[in-house]
Parts: sequence; structure tokens; C-alpha cells
Amino acid sequence: MTSEQQYIELYNEASEVIKAKSCPVMNAVRDEAFATFRSKGFPTKKVERYKYTDVPSAFAPNYGISLSPITVKASPYIYNIKEAPIDVTPYYNNVADKEDAITALNTALVHDALLIYVPKNERVEAPIVVDNWLRGNAATMMNRRMLAILEQGAEATVIINDHAADKQQFLTTQVMEIVCHDNSRLDIYEIEETTPLCSHFSNVYIREGRDCSVKHNNITLFNGMTRNLCDVYLTGENAEITLNGCAIGSGNQHIDNNTLIHHQVPNCHSTELYKYVVDDNSVGAFAGKILVDKDAQHTTSQETNANLCASSNARMFTQPMLEIYADDVKCAHGSTVGVMDETALFYMRQRGISEDEARTLLKNAFMGQVIDQIKYEPLRQKLYVKVEKRFRGELDKCEDCRLCK
Repeated sequence: MTSEQQYIELYNEASEVIKAKSCPVMNAVRDEAFATFRSKGFPTKKVERYKYTDVPSAFAPNYGISLSPITVKASPYIYNIKEAPIDVTPYYNNVADKEDAITALNTALVHDALLIYVPKNERVEAPIVVDNWLRGNAATMMNRRMLAILEQGAEATVIINDHAADKQQFLTTQVMEIVCHDNSRLDIYEIEETTPLCSHFSNVYIREGRDCSVKHNNITLFNGMTRNLCDVYLTGENAEITLNGCAIGSGNQHIDNNTLIHHQVPNCHSTELYKYVVDDNSVGAFAGKILVDKDAQHTTSQETNANLCASSNARMFTQPMLEIYADDVKCAHGSTVGVMDETALFYMRQRGISEDEARTLLKNAFMGQVIDQIKYEPLRQKLYVKVEKRFRGELDKCEDCRLCK
């Protein structure tokens, strides 16, 4: 049985139960999404945006689908989509790429969804926190869906934590659609601390209106196989987007980040910084495209990807891209892949620092540029500690550290 056939049969068997547990706005697009997945199947490495991840093999095992309800920390801005205070029909599944096979599969199988809604001109002082816990007694597939809507002039910070509470095999698909209306502000942080038994697919889609500012931060501290996608559509003038990411790989871990920033109108600005440290036999991949439409004059954009291979067996693939159709823009991109600075190591060892400690300090400093970008100070300080523990080999061994809230 092929990977596709397994999930086609799963949908045919479970669709009625899924629909019964779901709501009309989700059920209205479910069958169409399933038809898309059925016609496309899982993307292979021949598909440009998936060429660094073997998707069919990640979905091959016989996972049992989880239909557990979403649970979140109490917040006046978080709702189950069934109890949404507004009509979400114009938003749900209208920001995401419907032709993406992983998104289509998620849309077909997900039964519950989370809504983050911030009304007009409201400023949320405390971060909105979503803790995604993976728990189970057997190989489990979990499908999660989130929709975030910031009305005109709204401001918020959202923190999404992915944890694995059990050393079981998990497969997760997650789709998040974000709509920022004119003059809104959003800082969003995705942090993954799972286990080597987890396969994680996360697709984030962001649409910005005029004078918006969004900062998206993706941090992979510990994982198994991770594939993150982030697509940003700048649809209003003077919109700004900042994409920051850091990924730490060791053992046989696989971390693939794929981004698209689409400048559709004039006078928008984008900044992107992703850093990786890959060690042992781990594999990292980064592909980022800046797409500037013909009418998007006066665009400014900077894309940077810097990578450190801490062992001779680690592998890093990088592909920064610019596709520009306007003639009055300032766009640049750059990528580096390097090894430990032997001169710096020698200098530190001459001053009594052991080689292991020197390597840890250099890796920690390398990641500091990304962590420094985090505006929310309590989270920034916590991540300084977690990143250092990760490089010292403590984060993946100490449950109290790795799973703390």
C-alpha cells in the first residue's frame, strides 16, 4: 500500500466521524481538500519546494488518527472555532495554499480548530500562549489547525510551544492562517521541543494589510524530522515582515525550513535571518524566496542564511532566491556554510578553556544573533538558557528542562 492510499482509506473510513465532531465552516471545504490531496498525492523530492525532505517516507507508518479536542490556556482572545465571535468563513482556508498537498491533507483530516481573535484597536499586553502537547500510547497522527485574525490597529504577541510528553512515535500536521488587517502588529513565536520519534509538518500563511508589522520567529531546539513552511503575502502598502529562525540539529535529526515572501504592492519591507548549527549526522535545509511583483516598486528586502557545520558528517543545504519583476527596488540575499573557527578555538584553549567548552561557547554565540531579535524579554532570557543547555547536551536528557512551560 502506498503512503497516499493509506491516508485515502483513512479519510474514507473516518470522514463521517470527523465531520460529526467538527463544524460547518470546516466541513464545507473538507471534501474539496481531500480531492486535491487524492489527485496530487504526497510531494516527492522532484517538487521544488519539497526537494530536501522525503515526505512519503515520513507519512509511511500506520499512524492512528487522534480526535482529541484542542486544549489551551485560558485567554479572552482564544476561542474554539465552533464558538467564534465573528464569521470566519471569509478567512478559513482562504489564506492557505489550497494546492499544497500537506495543507490539503490537514484540511481534510482536522476536526477541530483554534481561533485567535483580537478586536479593532485592542492591544494585548500579555502573550497569548498555545501549548501543543503530544501524548499517546501508540504511533499517533495529530492534525492541528489555527486561525489568527487581528483587526485594524490591533496588537498581540503569540507563543506556540510544541512539546512531546511521551517517547512515542508521533506525526503532526499543523496549518496556521494569519490575517493582519491595516495598521496591526503581531509578534509570533513557534518553538519546537519534541523527540527524535516525532515527524512535524508546519505550514504558516500570513496575509498583511496596509501599515502592518509582523515578526515571525521559528525556533527548533529539539526534534526528529521537521519541515516548516512560511508564506507571507504583503497586500497593503508600507507593510513590514521579519522572519527569524534558528535550528539546532544533532544525531540523525532533519530540519527543513522553506519560506516565501511575496511583495504584491509598493513600499513594503522584508527582513529574513535564519541560522543553523548542525552536528553529528544531522541534516539542515533552508530555501527562501523573495518574490517582487511588477507593481511592487520601492520594495526593500534583505535575506540572510548563515550555517555552521559542527561535524564532518553534518549536511546543510541552502537556497536563497530573488525573483524580481519591478525595476526600482533594493533587494539582497546571502548565504554562508562554514565550520568552527580554528583560530578562535586556539585562542580560547590558550586561555585555559577546554575544547568542548570552547566549541559550546562559539555555537552559543553564533545563535545569539537570532535570540537577540526576540522582543519579549522573559522568552528571550529563557531561550538563552535553553539554547546553551541544548549545546551542552542537557536539554534532550532532562525532562524538567525540555518539557517545562
